[in-house]
Amino acid sequence: MSRAGEFILLPRSQPHSSTRSESDVQRLYVRDAEGNTLVDKSQLEKILLLNYMCNVEAEYQQGFHEMLLLFRLLAEKEHEIYWLFQFFLQKTENSCIMNIGVEKNLIMLRALIAFLDPVFAKHLEEKGQIVQSLFPWFCLFFQRVFRSFDDVWRLWEVFLTGLPCRNFQVIVAYTILQTVRDQIIKEDMSGDDILMLCNNIIDLDADELISKACTTYELFLKNNDKVPKEFQEFFSEP
Repeated sequence: MSRAGEFILLPRSQPHSSTRSESDVQRLYVRDAEGNTLVDKSQLEKILLLNYMCNVEAEYQQGFHEMLLLFRLLAEKEHEIYWLFQFFLQKTENSCIMNIGVEKNLIMLRALIAFLDPVFAKHLEEKGQIVQSLFPWFCLFFQRVFRSFDDVWRLWEVFLTGLPCRNFQVIVAYTILQTVRDQIIKEDMSGDDILMLCNNIIDLDADELISKACTTYELFLKNNDKVPKEFQEFFSEP
C-alpha cells in the first residue's frame, strides 16, 4: 500500500474525476513478492467510476482506490467488490467520506479528547488545528497505520459488526493518539512535529489496538452519567 499522496476532492461537475481515479489506480503496486500481477487495474477503475456515478452525495476522493484494492483481495467479481465497498460504507455510516462523515468524526474526536483527557486537549489546542488535520485516518479508515493487510481487515471486521458501539472509529482514533500523547507533551512538540509523528504511525497491531479501544469505551461508559446527553448518542450501543 502506498503511503504517499494527498487527499483531493473534486466537485461533481468536474469532468476530470474519472481521469483522477485512473491516475490513482495506475500508481497502485499490485504485484506479489514474486512479481506476479494480483489485480486487474482496469477492473478497479470501472468500479471506482460506478461508485462515483451511483453515490450522488459523495465527491471523488483520493484514497478509495486503496480501499477497493483490499476488497479486490477478498473477492474477484466486479459486482462483489462493488457491493462489498457499498456495504462497508453503509455499515460505517459513510464515515470515510470527506463531505459526509469525516468532519463529523473530527468533531466527535475533539469532544472525546476534551472529555477524557482535558490536559492533552488543551495542549493540542495550543498547537493549532491538530485534530482537524488528522482527517487522513478517517478517509482510509486507518489503513496506513498497520503493518499488514490482515491487520487492516481485522479492524474493518469489527467496524462491520457495529460493535461495541456506533462511531467506534472515533474511539479508535483517540486510542491511536494516546499512544503518542506522552511524547507530544514531554517534548512540547510543535504542530508540524505532532502531525509528522502521527503520520509516521505505521506498524500498529490490530488486536492490541482493538483491545485498547474497547478499554477506552468502557472508561467512557463508567463516566456516562457525567456526559452531556447530546454527546452520549455518539457512542450509543447498536
